[in-house]
Amino acid sequence: MKRTKKIFLVVLLLVSQFCFGQDQDKAIRLLVIGNSFSGNATAYLPNLAKERHKQLVIGKAEVGGCSLQQHWEYAEAAEANPDDPKGKPYNGKSLRMLLLEGPWDVVTIQQYSYLSADLDSYSPYAEKLYNYIKALQPKTRIILHQNWAYRSDAKKFGRVAAKQLAKNQTEMWQKSRAAYHAVAKQLNLDIIPVGDAFNRVASGTEYVYKKDPAFDDENAVYPNLPDQVNSLNMGYYWKDKKLVFDPNHANEAGRYLGSLVWYAFLFKESPEKIQYVPDNVPAGFAAYLRQTAAKTVQF
Repeated sequence: MKRTKKIFLVVLLLVSQFCFGQDQDKAIRLLVIGNSFSGNATAYLPNLAKERHKQLVIGKAEVGGCSLQQHWEYAEAAEANPDDPKGKPYNGKSLRMLLLEGPWDVVTIQQYSYLSADLDSYSPYAEKLYNYIKALQPKTRIILHQNWAYRSDAKKFGRVAAKQLAKNQTEMWQKSRAAYHAVAKQLNLDIIPVGDAFNRVASGTEYVYKKDPAFDDENAVYPNLPDQVNSLNMGYYWKDKKLVFDPNHANEAGRYLGSLVWYAFLFKESPEKIQYVPDNVPAGFAAYLRQTAAKTVQF
């Protein structure tokens, strides 16, 4: 009897380990509906997942500068005429086609950054997209991806209401955050808080970005650039010997932070153990960004 009981326990343990391992190895299938900001925020997500031996499949429905309204209008065009190229902006595919490539475990949506702080811009398109996704993928989990505010030295900030722009980075973040949370409450959705993580850095002290007062962008001479240490945004750079200023999109550090937040949210695991660091992100800053992501995402 003792021998039989011992064999039974060993078999039970092996079966449990096998089943647990199978569940752990199950791939998360993720479809991202967004624009360049979602592309920025997930840029290094595959690298992080690979390092931590996580299985991840990512589908993309991204168009630069695309709002919730535009995504919905593309879907409407495809429904009205499946052959209409206007309804297939995602590398020749419609949203219906991409959704039916599922099943998808997670589908994310987001607002265009310029409109993110304007709650009225979400209606009725967030709900229409939600219902459309659920009709085609009823078991999927729909999540909001929260954008970040533009860098503190941006020439202008996102819209908070019709014909009214945010006065600064803080107001853009506050109004954007409020809008995302209002939509999340309406549709009962969770939020990937990338915008909150960016704000933690922007409102901190140790690694906060500060505008270089000595740099005169109107009289800049190639290849001179301002001190942009600790920036999460592209900022100033030269392209074909012409000075470009992009205070909106994420640079390597911002993409890293966004990807860390996505990783922590999707896999319910602290990103502080991650060793991968993109080029041009200093080790100390990278460690701070990992800590920031861990503090921002609540399991």
